[in-house]
Amino acid sequence: MVWMLAIFLVMFILFAKVFVPKVGGTMADREDRISGDIGAARQLKEEADAQARAAAADTAQARAAAQKLALDAKAKAHAEAAQREALEEAKLAETLAKAETQILATRDQAMTHVRDIAADTAATIIEKLTGAAASGDEISAAVAAQA
Repeated sequence: MVWMLAIFLVMFILFAKVFVPKVGGTMADREDRISGDIGAARQLKEEADAQARAAAADTAQARAAAQKLALDAKAKAHAEAAQREALEEAKLAETLAKAETQILATRDQAMTHVRDIAADTAATIIEKLTGAAASGDEISAAVAAQA
């Protein structure tokens, strides 16, 4: 019984002074390492999130710049097209004005001969119908009365 008590006491002292502190120290080291790893992982995650936000901001800024560039190019193209269209319309209007002037001049010139043609036609009709030639004054008076 004494030996059992002696062995129990030696074992108790060994466990209390040697084995438990070593196991406890190992467990504490392991907890510290796990806590440190978790802290490092959280820090890395925060850094990754910050970089992702920065990348998203850069992407949004680049997208906005690209949209602005596209809108500017579109506006410039519209302005150039409008300028070309205005130039072509001005040329067309000038050509149309010249053509109208020429048509009016030709019509006015043709209208000056209408009286003469009407008088000659009337003289020829009268001569064919009556057999006698009408005087120029009678024909001019008749044409003037019809106009």
